[in-house]
This record gives sequence, structure tokens and C-alpha cells, in this order.
Amino acid sequence: MEIEEREQFRMMAKTLHGLEEVLCKELQELGAEEIEKGRRVVYFKGDKRLLYKANIHLRTALRVLVPIATFEATNADEVYDYLNEHIAWDNYLDPKSTFAVDSVVYSDHFTHSKFVAYRTKDAIADYFSDLQGRRPNVSVSNPDILFHLHISHTTVTLALDSSGESLHIRGYRKVQTDAPISEVLAAGMLLLAGWEGKSAFVDPMCGSGTILIEALLMAKGIPPGIFRPSFAFERWKDFDQELLSSILDEWEEKPFDHPVVGMDISPKAIVAAKKNAEYAGVLKDISFVVSDISDVLPEQVPAVSPGEEPPMLMTNPPYGERLRPEDLEQTYSVLGSKLKHIFTGYRAWVISSSKEGLWKIGLKPFFKEVLFNGSLECELRGYETFSGKRSEFLEKSPEKPSRKSSKESEFKTRGYSVSKGQSSGDGEKGGRRRGDFKKREEGEKRAFKPRTFAAKTEKKREEPELSRSEREIEEFRREFRPRRIAHFDDERRRAPKRENEVRFRPRRKHIQEEKE
Repeated sequence: MEIEEREQFRMMAKTLHGLEEVLCKELQELGAEEIEKGRRVVYFKGDKRLLYKANIHLRTALRVLVPIATFEATNADEVYDYLNEHIAWDNYLDPKSTFAVDSVVYSDHFTHSKFVAYRTKDAIADYFSDLQGRRPNVSVSNPDILFHLHISHTTVTLALDSSGESLHIRGYRKVQTDAPISEVLAAGMLLLAGWEGKSAFVDPMCGSGTILIEALLMAKGIPPGIFRPSFAFERWKDFDQELLSSILDEWEEKPFDHPVVGMDISPKAIVAAKKNAEYAGVLKDISFVVSDISDVLPEQVPAVSPGEEPPMLMTNPPYGERLRPEDLEQTYSVLGSKLKHIFTGYRAWVISSSKEGLWKIGLKPFFKEVLFNGSLECELRGYETFSGKRSEFLEKSPEKPSRKSSKESEFKTRGYSVSKGQSSGDGEKGGRRRGDFKKREEGEKRAFKPRTFAAKTEKKREEPELSRSEREIEEFRREFRPRRIAHFDDERRRAPKRENEVRFRPRRKHIQEEKE
């Protein structure tokens, strides 16, 4: 496929659930046009320059794809027939090239995604065999050309993968701990939190340091793609080396002079975080400390300066298989206590898949968003820490709109204003409002109206007092009320017999046995 440098064409960037909005903003800043948000994907339009920049600069994209064809099919054979007859495969690769096909299927018609990928490989191989008598080879590990096949119901989309390896693999994380957070997810959390690199930053459970490194890359304006050795588009037939070199030379590192602190209870994790920060070129900007969250002292964290941007805390505490159930409550409870007393004045952000753990933090979040860390459904929560009572804090601070998760926003809760005597604002009749009450004259007193229970009490007092034996009989009569089966039978016997009515007569088994 030959693409001119200024030629406009459609592209699509895949991302994680919950990060579509921030990816749209990233693409807008890069100069993309006709941006359209989808489910875990964002569609946009641009030229070859934008294609290269998207792979190098996007922080929340997993892959950047260029669609080739879209068609309808209901089975794998129909996919094979279309691809073999309608796609000029020699525009994208030659018999000496290697290729691979990645497939994603959301359809009841296609039950086996790998079989569709096999049929696509057959279509490419048969095309070259018929045309040149020689076919390209399949390479799973490092192919020259990577095709992406996406099937939704009966709609099939074939696209060229310009990224190769997933863009979450930045290239700086050489050492990692157990269950590290994805680089794309970490960057998305920072963008959702509004991180701009204008304050101090702390991660008290930093692990291999991914959140700290992504925060510094954003603060310094360092593109995340410069650490990668290569991209898939570099092996395309129309690859422009001069254009790529000019894009790599366009950015400049911005100054950053705020303290950044990373802590973890594991010395091995701190060693890994230091190595990764060194590969990313930000080791000199981070102070690493081996410390448990319960042992953090006020002098170990950056102080809050009046009039300046409040420091940010963001962490990915252990959850799921990384934390035993008996330790979960203690860990999150201690984290909540430290947020309240040590990190006072911070804006804190915590992501976890444990609802019980988040509840144990004991603070009311002003932000909630459902995100996925791998296959685990998590929730990112934002907390505003303060000293004293929450009511006093809200009076001093300007009112900030809270954001609910995508799941919570689907439900409309009843407004508290109605119960407080205010209008609901939806056109429905609410409680009383100002002006609805009758104004009393000066010196006029409201007539006393005894409550209902008081009248009942007085009535009860008028009843004659019973003796002890009579009270016991009365209490027994109220508690024990046997069914009046005999009365029911008497009424049934008195009723006139209807015509053709069959009376129910239970079998008396013991009498029948005696007769036998």
C-alpha cells in the first residue's frame, strides 16, 4: 500500500475500557480530524505523519490500525472467498516477506477466532501461489507485516497493524515485580486525575515504579514511544525514514523541579523500580525509600505548600491473589489512616479490584471510574484529604463536581433536596418550598397537637388493671392462636350439598389393613 505523506486516510486506535475519552483528547492535541469514540477504540482521520506521531506520542493507545477492507460474512469460508478474490495482497507484502494474522471475534456466527485467522492465512498463501507460484511464510514472533481481523456479528474489518508489539510495551521496563500495572493503564489513570506535572508526586506502594515513571514522562514531555526499538510501519513498502527521523527530533524535554517519592515494603521491588527508572532516564528525579505503608512518617513525604498546587498521591495497592483475605482489611485500613493523618492536603488516587478494601479506606471519594487491569475489573477512586471535619473543609474549599463510574451513571438516584423540603428540579412535585408556609401574626402561638402515640398511651391507661394470672392468660392468648380447623369443618357440614359434588374422604389405611 503506497500512502503519500499528505494523503488523508482513516485510522483506528485501540485502548482499554474507560480510557476512550482521554485517548480522544490525546488525538485532538496531535491534530487528528473526524475523531469518533467507540467501544475500546477511537476512529480518526489523518496523514502518514499523524500515523507515525500516534505510535510515538499516544500514551493510552494499545495499537494504531489502518483499515483495508470492510465486508459482510457469516462463516469462515465466506471470509476466505472475499479475501482471496478482492484484496491485492502484493500491495502489502511479497513472497519473501513474513506475516501474521491477529483476530478478534464478537459474533455468534463465528465460534472459533483462530480458525478464522487460519482461513485468512490460507487466502493470502493461495493468492501468492496462484499469482507467482511462491507464498510468503508465517512468523508468529516477529513478522514483517501484521494483519488484524476484527469481526462484529457479520461485519468483518481487515486492517494493517502499524504498531507491531502492543504500545503498552514502552521498552523501559526491563525488570518487573508480581502483577505489575500496565503502562497504558497507569498513563490513563494520570490523565483522568488531571496530572500536569505541576506538583509533588508520591506512590507509597510503587512496586516496579510504573506509575512514577509514567508521571515523570508526562511531566517532562517525553514521548513514551522513543524507548521502543521499532514499529511495524517501519517494514511497510512505503516507509519514510526521513519523516520518522524528523518526528523523533521535534520534541523537547520540559523542566521539572518538584519532589517525587516512591516507597515499597519490598527491597527487591525498590531495586527493580530503580533499574526501570534508570532505563527511562528519570532516576535522578525520584527518591526511593524501603518502607511499609504503616511506617511512613510525615518527614518522609513532600510537605503541602499554601497557595501552590496540592501534591498528588497515586498508588496500586495489592489486591486479588497478591493479598491474603486476612491481610486485606488491615492493609487498606492503614492506607486510609495514613491518607487522613500523614498525607493531609494531598489529592489521592487509588485503584483496586477489592470493593471491601476500598470501603475499608474509610474516606468519601469525589471520583469513581471503572477500569480494567488485565482481566480484573477495578475501580479508580479519587480522595481529597483534609484535617478536621468534612463539613468545615467543604465550606472553605470551592465546590467541585464529583464524577461517578460508568456503571453508576446509568442509574438515577432520588435527590436529597426533595426530602429537605426543596423542589426536585425535574418538574415533579417535591416537598414544601419557601413561601408555602402560613405566616403567623406576632404573638400568635401554634396550636398544640398531641402525637398519635400519646393518645394511644392514654387510652391504654384507661383500661382496667388485670391481676397477674389474668395478664398471663391474656399474653398467652395473644401469642398462641391455633387454627380453627374444627370451625371450618362445622361450617362445611352445615352448607347444602351441591349437585355432583365429590366430597374428599381420606383413605384410612390402618382400617383397610385390619379388614384384609
